[in-house]
Amino acid sequence: MTLPRNELTRSGLPISQLGLGCASLAGIFQPVADADARGTIDGALEAGISYFDTAPFYGHGLSERLTGDGLRGQDDIVLSTKVGRILRPGQTDDPGAWVTALPFTPEFNYTYDGVMRSFETSLQRLGLDRIDILYIHDIGSMTHGEELGPVLFETAMTGGYAALDRLRRSGVIAAFGLGVNEVAVCEDALDHGDWDVFLLAGRYTLLEQEPLHGLMQRCLTHKTDVVIGGPFNSGVLVGGDSFDYGAVPPHIAAKVEAMAVVCAAHDVPLPAAALQFPLAHPAVKSVIPGPRTPDELAQNIDWFLHPVPPALWDDLKSEGLIDADAPTQP
Repeated sequence: MTLPRNELTRSGLPISQLGLGCASLAGIFQPVADADARGTIDGALEAGISYFDTAPFYGHGLSERLTGDGLRGQDDIVLSTKVGRILRPGQTDDPGAWVTALPFTPEFNYTYDGVMRSFETSLQRLGLDRIDILYIHDIGSMTHGEELGPVLFETAMTGGYAALDRLRRSGVIAAFGLGVNEVAVCEDALDHGDWDVFLLAGRYTLLEQEPLHGLMQRCLTHKTDVVIGGPFNSGVLVGGDSFDYGAVPPHIAAKVEAMAVVCAAHDVPLPAAALQFPLAHPAVKSVIPGPRTPDELAQNIDWFLHPVPPALWDDLKSEGLIDADAPTQP
């Protein structure tokens, strides 16, 4: 099987429209068996998925190890990981959501030296000699607070950016950007350099179109592509009980229920609409859900390929469930 691909505007990297987010493979909230993790990566390769995203933070190194083991020897792939945290040896007292975290403690570091060190140690954990895209991870006030956030952002836009720019100019990486779940920090970053791509998690989805009239248009103007992570808003759009890794607010539950009714009228699974919706925007080059098993991967691929009639999008707009100006597939 060959899934459709898009080229990143600045770098020309060919990435599959359906990618694989490898955070879940590191055991977020519940463990994932090694066989399932490897089977998911193998299944993605067999299905024609060519874009894979990971990060040092995911499982405190575990996701990178699993991803590298699964991709080693593959030539026709695009791999992204992230900078902004250094993993210090020693088990953290609070592994957070990572129930099978490796014995390392992540420490934020957005400096020039920190980015260079993060890149080198990621290569070692991956066991690979290349990383195509580097994202600055979790830089913004949502992660760091209103007081510290601007300080660390400035460090990232100076020292961190200089390191990424040097890596890109030297040809060691092909592209760089941000990997965040905040719209505002992406808009601020556009004033501080030339960014190839933003990985924006959960903010441009079937449930949320906040960036439509601001960030997305600016990205088109700046020729900065967008990858959408978290297309199911951490599970609520696939029948889960979580929205942005927390409880589902009543107004979100009501909106999801209304969307499901419209989708059912067109014989389209709600997750299929959720997975395909972001890709209609010209700035969006790939969408990367995070299946945990080969069966979940197969279901994602079925949803990705499921026909969605134009009338479904028209009905969602007429019901006020998605932005009337949102691009939708013909």
